[in-house]
Amino acid sequence: MKSIEDLHAWREQVQQALAMRESQHRARIVVGMGTCGIAAGAQAVFSAITDELEKRGIRDVIVSQSGCKGLCDQEPMVDVFKPGEPAVTYGAMTPEKARTVISQHLVNGNIVGEWVVATTRKH
Repeated sequence: MKSIEDLHAWREQVQQALAMRESQHRARIVVGMGTCGIAAGAQAVFSAITDELEKRGIRDVIVSQSGCKGLCDQEPMVDVFKPGEPAVTYGAMTPEKARTVISQHLVNGNIVGEWVVATTRKH
C-alpha cells in the first residue's frame, strides 16, 4: 500500500468479504474467553458447542471467542447471533447447558429464557 486510498480500498474489500462470509451462515456463536470466563469453565463450554455442532452435522454456524464483557459473575457467557433476530446472551453456561442452547435455540428456534442475561437489537 502506497497511499491512504489503497488502505481504504483494501479495507472495503475485507469488509465485503467478511459480510459475504457471514451471510452464508445461519448463526454466529461467541463464547466469552476472558480470564474470568476461562476460570469459570469457558473452554469446556466452547468445546461442547463445537462438539455438538459437529455431532449434528451443522457446518453453517460461526463459533468464535471474545474477551471479558464485564459481567464476571455471569461467566461463562455465550452470545447467539441469528440474522434478523435479537442477539441473546446466555450466562452461567456449562457444557450441558451449551448443548441445550444448540438444540433449543439454534436448531428449534426457542430461546432458553431461564439462562438469558441480555438481549440486544436485531442482527
